Amino acid sequence: MIHRAAIILAAGQGTRMKSPLPKVLHKVGGRTMLDRAIDAAEGAGCRKIVVVAGPGRSPVAERAARRLGAGAVAIQDPPLGTGHAVLAAREALAGFTGDVVVTNADCPLLTAEDLEPLFALRASGEDLALLGFRPADPGLYGRIVTDDAGAVLRIVEARDATPEEKAVEECYAGMLAAPAKALFDWLAQVGNDNAKGEYYLTSVVAVARAAGARVGATYAVEEAVMGADSQAGLAAAEAAFQRRARFALMDAGVNLVAPETVHLAFDTKIAGGAVVEPYVVFAPGVTVEAGAVIRAFSHLEGCVVRAGALVGPYARLRPGADIGEEAHIGNFVEVKKVKVGKGAKANHLSYLGDGSVGAGANIGAGTIFCNYDGFDKFDTHVGEGAFVGSNSSLVAPVTVGAGAYTGSGSVITEDVAPDALALGRGRQSEKPGWAAAFRARKLAARKR
Repeated sequence: MIHRAAIILAAGQGTRMKSPLPKVLHKVGGRTMLDRAIDAAEGAGCRKIVVVAGPGRSPVAERAARRLGAGAVAIQDPPLGTGHAVLAAREALAGFTGDVVVTNADCPLLTAEDLEPLFALRASGEDLALLGFRPADPGLYGRIVTDDAGAVLRIVEARDATPEEKAVEECYAGMLAAPAKALFDWLAQVGNDNAKGEYYLTSVVAVARAAGARVGATYAVEEAVMGADSQAGLAAAEAAFQRRARFALMDAGVNLVAPETVHLAFDTKIAGGAVVEPYVVFAPGVTVEAGAVIRAFSHLEGCVVRAGALVGPYARLRPGADIGEEAHIGNFVEVKKVKVGKGAKANHLSYLGDGSVGAGANIGAGTIFCNYDGFDKFDTHVGEGAFVGSNSSLVAPVTVGAGAYTGSGSVITEDVAPDALALGRGRQSEKPGWAAAFRARKLAARKR
């Protein structure tokens, strides 16, 4: 078995983004483009991955090191072109004898499935395998020129191409695969005799052919290799990701009432039979089970919605929310780090933070779990079948026992025994005639 490695080029400055955030740390589907590139390499079975970052204390290098380890980061300093960037990874791959694939960190829709044909081409006998595509508008892309048998002869930049070469539909996507030693040997022979004085990765084709190597190409769909090097390109990639993700969910049996209005994350999991109404946002970390209904204008992140549960409209589920089977979380209810039991209900205008709500419990409108004292968080637990009256404030740490009631408007600071009624409010008093006298005074004052 031939082992696999990957070199991910992430040293570009991304000036067209016009953002203080490095280009490849911008997100598509809630995940950075760099992480998506690493995901693709890992999915393709690359046992070693090297990220080539720019000079200085780069946030790109720091993020790659956190995920892959410091030894998986190579620094290109100074930046002298794409071929030079690949050579920067040579030391990190010292001793590796398998195949290496070179990818770009700013192609956020690239998947392991898109890379697999490169390795298949290598297995079929090609020494150097190129990834190409057939864009609707070839424009300024480099053209892949082949002979009648399909062998790659050269890559020609658009500005250098003849009219005949510009008519070629096959373009180079910037990615390739080759044996690690051969690739580095070829790149060491690449010159920089060009207007920019840079070492281009595309030049490796001529060097490889001169050495007698076989060079072939395989082609991906245009969307898979689309770059995102500007805010407009990032938005286009996000739109493409959303289309893919929505179609996959609908194909699995999820009812997206208005799919074009639903925003999904890279790891959103929704089971067939669930219903998602319009204008719902799924941030990362959400699982929705079969039969659940997510009503319009809700926002979910880092949570689980169990089978048959109803969420929204206008609900917010934050990380750690676990909504039980057939439970109801209604309009303008926010839940954070609370496990809500089967059939429990919080239908209106409440904040539930840190703790649990037992099966069948009812949380009245305006209820607040007062979980934070300015320094620490504390838990609130509401037992099975308990009834929390409207406008109750439960000051944590506190437990409302199973079957207990709290009176509306209560501030509960102590544990409530099971099946008890707790009242924590001032006693009502009444002053007869006060309102009429008040109005009379005010009207008299206006006439002066």
